Amino acid sequence: MQTQILERMESDVRTYSRSFPVVFTKAQNARLTAEDGREYIDFLAGAGTLNYGHNNPQIKQALLEYLAEDNIIHGLDFWTAAKRDYLEALEEIVLKPRGLDYKVQFPGPTGTNAVEAAIRLARNAKGRHNIVTFTNGFHGVTMGALATTGNRKFREATGGVPTVGGSFLPFDGYMGESADTLDYFEKLLGDKSGGLDVPAAVIVETVQGEGGINVAGLEWLKRLEQICRAHDILLIADDIQAGCGRTGKFFSFEHAGITPDIVTNSKSLSGLGLPFAQVLMRPELDVWKPGQYNGTFRGFAMAFTTAAAALRTYWSDDAFEKEVARKGEVVAKRFQRIAGMLNEMGFEASERGRGLMRGIDVGSGDIADKITHKAFENGLVIETSGQDGEVVKCLCPLTITDEELARGLDILESSAREALS
Repeated sequence: MQTQILERMESDVRTYSRSFPVVFTKAQNARLTAEDGREYIDFLAGAGTLNYGHNNPQIKQALLEYLAEDNIIHGLDFWTAAKRDYLEALEEIVLKPRGLDYKVQFPGPTGTNAVEAAIRLARNAKGRHNIVTFTNGFHGVTMGALATTGNRKFREATGGVPTVGGSFLPFDGYMGESADTLDYFEKLLGDKSGGLDVPAAVIVETVQGEGGINVAGLEWLKRLEQICRAHDILLIADDIQAGCGRTGKFFSFEHAGITPDIVTNSKSLSGLGLPFAQVLMRPELDVWKPGQYNGTFRGFAMAFTTAAAALRTYWSDDAFEKEVARKGEVVAKRFQRIAGMLNEMGFEASERGRGLMRGIDVGSGDIADKITHKAFENGLVIETSGQDGEVVKCLCPLTITDEELARGLDILESSAREALS
């Protein structure tokens, strides 16, 4: 395995290659193949970027056909046939069936681009600067998005430059199961001396991915929407990791029956791992002046093409949604069993999640690392999340076969037992 040039030339900021120190060469659905020929089950899926698996054949075929015809690859924000095709698919397959009326902005290719655009749009529309965000939230590491991201690891990397414009409030469950943290939010909004500047918007993940698979209760989300409506505050749903079917619905907020004013998508939006992001907004919020927010790669036609293929392949009916829900229950039950095993071994552990966005909280980053390192030795790629990396986190492809899913869960269970015995 030749890694010398990789270790010598790539910045020390790299992370995943430290946890998984092999050279990967090929991949198919939920399997990765290393240079030495060894295969691994993938429970990481590009940190949620590959919901439809590696090299999905239907989506890849659409791209190959597009490339073969000398179509537009890069188009700034020109009108292109690829963009038109994507917007038609988005409207007919996703938005109209859900009763959603949104305009679409393509802000640049990454999730943090979408968050930057969303919070700036909210400020522009409301004429207020403050953005309410939540403990353990992760929304990106560019400066505007970073101001709404909780983890000190990222915030301390600015060299002392302050991140401004965000006010942190406790997420659902942060103060314990008996406390409704939105009582505090409402109290501050009603108290002119409470110190909270009336926000332009609230940004929320319905399931916090990097924060540790923290799941917002459906009633909590409904009440959050009601508070925002009562106080003329925009509600931004950050669906970058939890969207595109990860929780069992195309949009994660569908479970709660709420309608955000603004939605951010990225990660699995392209369907094939290509960089792609969008901001969905209520039409009356589209207050941008031409060119007021731009980006060189906001017209990536290959991603339009694969995204449209993904929508048509998986979301034209509810069959895929039902499959994700079924597999999510399989993982939930198995994670509960693994957590029970760990408790019997003397390690406090619990399962949580929604759909195929699942985690096992083992209370310690060191313990979680031992489990995931042993799992990698045994042929499973899986990562951790949470403030101290204490949650073993499953983001397997939604298209994973039952056989691959069972194999991955078997490896995780035996690795947990082996690592902690």
